[in-house]
Amino acid sequence: MEKQHESSVPNPTRLLVSLCAVLMLSVMNGTMFNIAVPDIAKTYQLMPSEVSWVMTGYIMVYAVGALTYGKLADFYPFRTLITVGLTIFAVGSLFGFFAQNYGMVLVARVIQAVGGAMIPALVFLAPIRYFPKTRGKVLGIVSSVMAFASGIGPIAGGFIAGFLDWRYLFLTSALIIVTLPFLRRNLPQEETNKGYIDYIGAALIAGFISTLLLGITLGIPWIFGLTALFFFSNLWRMKAIEEPFIPPHLFKNIKYRSTIITSFLSITCLFGMMFMLPIMFRDTYQLGTMAIGLVLFPGALSAALMGQKGGNLVDSKGNTFVLYLAMTLLASGFFLLSMIVGANQYIVSATIIVAYMSFPLVQASSADILANLLDKKETGVGMGVFNLLNFVSGALSGAVIGKTLDLFDPARPLNWLGFNGDTAIYSNIFLGFSIIILLSLGQFYLFYNRKSLALKKAASDY
Repeated sequence: MEKQHESSVPNPTRLLVSLCAVLMLSVMNGTMFNIAVPDIAKTYQLMPSEVSWVMTGYIMVYAVGALTYGKLADFYPFRTLITVGLTIFAVGSLFGFFAQNYGMVLVARVIQAVGGAMIPALVFLAPIRYFPKTRGKVLGIVSSVMAFASGIGPIAGGFIAGFLDWRYLFLTSALIIVTLPFLRRNLPQEETNKGYIDYIGAALIAGFISTLLLGITLGIPWIFGLTALFFFSNLWRMKAIEEPFIPPHLFKNIKYRSTIITSFLSITCLFGMMFMLPIMFRDTYQLGTMAIGLVLFPGALSAALMGQKGGNLVDSKGNTFVLYLAMTLLASGFFLLSMIVGANQYIVSATIIVAYMSFPLVQASSADILANLLDKKETGVGMGVFNLLNFVSGALSGAVIGKTLDLFDPARPLNWLGFNGDTAIYSNIFLGFSIIILLSLGQFYLFYNRKSLALKKAASDY
């Protein structure tokens, strides 16, 4: 599909507003239900392992769907994909509102995920296709909306479930359909392009991701055997046919690979922080749901404010500069948190801002780097892999941190500047995050710049 330009968009500003609105509602839908899980369990008399499927099933389908829609975007018009995706999402939301049993709730969440997975896939592709001159700025805005929505989702979910009923979360999500006319009005007309889609390869990737997430979330070892089977079957498939679902040469590109690894590890730590903070404030600071939301709100707001400035920096200073800046802030923020966890809750809330504000910087800069590396015919699948790993990172970080909190309860933190007592385990996790970020930054510097470093060395030797 030929690259579109800003002039082909009827109204770029309105399109951007519509994209941000639909992304806001989509991300909030995912995070709102976190807060409602105990209420759903109480309604249907469920064990924790049973009710966890409300989130597990959604994430599984969402992750695979994000990659699939990215691939489809290389061939089908955005108008068509957005219309289909939002319609399916709204149908699933209404089905959930009228659900009569837990089975119907799970079906509703799966239907939501089938449609909703389209949103992040296309929202991150839209700046590349329709805003080529201000791509960095627009990616920054999109990333800030995603970070802000992740922060206020639990607050909105707690308010709706507390004052009405958890079923109204489905009804709130159905409101996303109101954005469809605005999106269709502001998206340009495009033609469907012919192309081959490897559906068998897509099924193998879906099996690999699904079993991986199941193994992580349920903690059942034998499931990882199936994961390995799907993984090696997919490797064979990628070599056996001419046009596999994910072109293997994507990962042979050392710059693409190092950027994907850096983004994955960064987002894993950020999602891990978002998962852990409510638990920490509840267990060690004895805060209620609304109080936790208010303590986290400044961080979410800082991410929203930083996004546009970070996007401008991408356009003016370059994407690698912003990524280095974001990773430095992130490592510093996690290290500071490992020092002050256990202090007054408002001091912790202020320190969280340093890490939170890095969220849109990491996403905007890494997405812009990948867009520059990808051939225009593979932008959809290349960015689809980016979105896929973002959602896998959320499931992975939640499962690993949950197990860590279950198994360890140290009295002293590894950071000698930290507080002793109940918060020591959280201090250790934040310190671990800081180390992971530094290692990720090191591998990006080493591999992304390998060719230029080799040329400099050759020049100095000469």
